[in-house]
Amino acid sequence: MEELNPASNKPKSYRSLSLVFIGFIICFIDRSAMNIALAYVGKTFTLTPAQLGVVGSAFFFSYSLMQIPGGWLVDRFGTKWMTVVSLIAWSVFTVMTSFAWSFTSLIVIRVLFGIGEGSYPSAAMKQVRLAFPKDKRGQASGVAISSNYIGNAVAPFVVAPLIAAMSWRGAFHFVGILGLVYVLIYFLLERPLNQEVPDYETGSSQEKGKFDWRVLSFSGVVFGLSVITKGLDTWMPTYLLQARHINLKGITWLVPLPSVTAGLGAFLAGFIMVKFFAGHEKWLISLASLVTMCFMYGMFRSQSLTWIIVFEVLAYFTKSVAFGASYAFVAQLISKSNYGASIGVVNFGGQVAGFLAPILIGLVVQATHSFTGAFLMLTAFALLSFVASLTINTKPAAERG
Repeated sequence: MEELNPASNKPKSYRSLSLVFIGFIICFIDRSAMNIALAYVGKTFTLTPAQLGVVGSAFFFSYSLMQIPGGWLVDRFGTKWMTVVSLIAWSVFTVMTSFAWSFTSLIVIRVLFGIGEGSYPSAAMKQVRLAFPKDKRGQASGVAISSNYIGNAVAPFVVAPLIAAMSWRGAFHFVGILGLVYVLIYFLLERPLNQEVPDYETGSSQEKGKFDWRVLSFSGVVFGLSVITKGLDTWMPTYLLQARHINLKGITWLVPLPSVTAGLGAFLAGFIMVKFFAGHEKWLISLASLVTMCFMYGMFRSQSLTWIIVFEVLAYFTKSVAFGASYAFVAQLISKSNYGASIGVVNFGGQVAGFLAPILIGLVVQATHSFTGAFLMLTAFALLSFVASLTINTKPAAERG
């Protein structure tokens, strides 16, 4: 039987969700700054397309490697402490990015930035997981994940004007300081740090501390979907600037469109799952992944910029429904005792994608002198997510043996 918290604890649950939500937005503004500034960074250091891909991937190299250790640290030291540590670390290294003096120094700083941010997703998602009962957990997790896309959507409106006014170095300096200010706000609202958010019984039949191998299927789904997200997030501004000759002011309005619809898709995913796919959650993930593949193929076939943007926006929406539903379903399935580590495993798939996608697209563009082949490659990764979703085992632990 679930032990419900007193009604007086309910405001604390929504406060925790709000703080996690804002933290994710700042996190994605910081990491998106490089995507928006990539063409200007390349000009400063005279980088090739392949080198630009390495710059875009350097963060994800260390960030992906930090996911599982970061999740373990969250389970060991608590969500609040690891949130504060992560916020401070990634904000400091964001500021340091503005002081890079060479291609090598830039790569080193971006790798350290990834290490600093690596434990935040596990800390944030576990904080949400602990704060809500089972019947609200999926929706709350979907809402938390939607903040990722809102951060991506907001970033161009914050970063592009900063680059225009202060150069790309000044933009990194500003957004890093923004993160440090938020650390203070989080600390003041979530004290004491050694007291966790209100906790609910998991309701899971899984044995305490036993690793649930089902998270590997979710990791595969998230991997395929994240190749699409990270690839387009990194290269779409450069595509619009170089291939379509749209100026910085123009991309300020074009780049956020997919992220806005993606945020809506992730926000609705948990509600759709609970309302229309209760007991069949796996099929929501599969269906959304399959439709995403169709829309990515539409991007590949399109010749006009208008239709490329239309299919990109549609793909981001359905992809984010699958992505948000994956995290919402994990929140319902996995016990609290090792939830941080489990989220770390799921995130690992997504962040390996973040490391590989910019490099792969950079190599394809350099070899073909076109983005068309890159769009076709991303279609194949949507298919991979669909196949991975079919392997999700929804049977209770007792039936799985």
